Amino acid sequence: MKTVALAFSGGLDTTVCVPLLEEEYDYDEVIGVTVDVGQPEEEFAEAEETAEALDLEHYVIDAKDAFAEQCLDAVKANATYQSYPLGTALARPVIAEAILDVAKENDCDAVAHGCTGKGNDQLRFEAVWRASDLEVIAPVRELGLTRKWEMGYADEHDLPVEGGNEGVWSIDTNLWSRSVEGGNLEDPGYVPPEEIYEWTEQPSAETELLEIEFEDGKPVAIDGESMGAVELIEYLNEFAGKHGVGRTDLMEDRMLGLKVRENYEHPAATTLLNAHEALEGLVLTKEERSFKKNIDHQWAEKAYEGLLSAPLVDALDGFIDTTQEKVTGTVTVKFEGGQARAVARESEHAVYSEDAASFNTETVGKIEQADATGVAKYHGYQARIANDE
Repeated sequence: MKTVALAFSGGLDTTVCVPLLEEEYDYDEVIGVTVDVGQPEEEFAEAEETAEALDLEHYVIDAKDAFAEQCLDAVKANATYQSYPLGTALARPVIAEAILDVAKENDCDAVAHGCTGKGNDQLRFEAVWRASDLEVIAPVRELGLTRKWEMGYADEHDLPVEGGNEGVWSIDTNLWSRSVEGGNLEDPGYVPPEEIYEWTEQPSAETELLEIEFEDGKPVAIDGESMGAVELIEYLNEFAGKHGVGRTDLMEDRMLGLKVRENYEHPAATTLLNAHEALEGLVLTKEERSFKKNIDHQWAEKAYEGLLSAPLVDALDGFIDTTQEKVTGTVTVKFEGGQARAVARESEHAVYSEDAASFNTETVGKIEQADATGVAKYHGYQARIANDE
């Protein structure tokens, strides 16, 4: 008997995949796997109900803790892609690993997903799966399906689908971010309605301060209260979201070369990345900060590609982890007008001397101000020669 494990959300794409895997690919049994990385509870209820209606064996795997830790690793690397905090990209390998585990436990012959051939997720899932001996199947991509065709097929076969928000938007939510695309949002000239946002409110005149404590580059407490990774992220999503923090509307360049319009919400991610970078500014030297920008960029690129298991990332992590040994301290963040700004920072590892930097002191340690005269004379010397030619 041939068995396939399907990444199953209960939405249109994966629901249609169930009968297609049986009819077009001759699989005797399809196992649905839903992985919890912080989606809303109603999504699990939808998946359960749809699986039951399809008479589908269904597993729900809790991977929130593993995903949350990966998100905090992204904070250490200041990970953003084209100006927004990575979210979906970080979640897909975690989901893929969990599905692969279920597939192996059930002696499946294959794993399958409902991704199209136009997006990034197909690559992120398959980067994990193709390291196994299981066959990889992508019905939507391989059969060239469109959403319109899928909705017609679902209607003809009386499949239990709604297409997600009645088919208006395509929404992906996890603990770290919420993405909204599709519908009128595919037009770069279309102004998104306020209704697409759920995590963030319109910025108001209200102002609040909040203190975040870091240990070795990872946030561990808020306003003196220790929190686990999941709890801390959920708290900041709500706190920062009510101040309108963490909205991104951009034209994103996908791995396959397509340029797409994406809308994201990421209140906790924005807050933590801003705070972390502020603390690094206090404790790292100029050379470390400059070099780390390149390291961080490479880490974010590999994360976007779903390739955090690549050997390169092990090397990048080595540098990042070494620098983060000093990134311990507190950052006070001010929430105001849709922004989360670091307004104070403290650390015992600060590469800073208030006395040396002050305008009210004459010397810098044992260095006299007059000692800078020789440096000033040499500074720009080659440029002056070149400009005189």
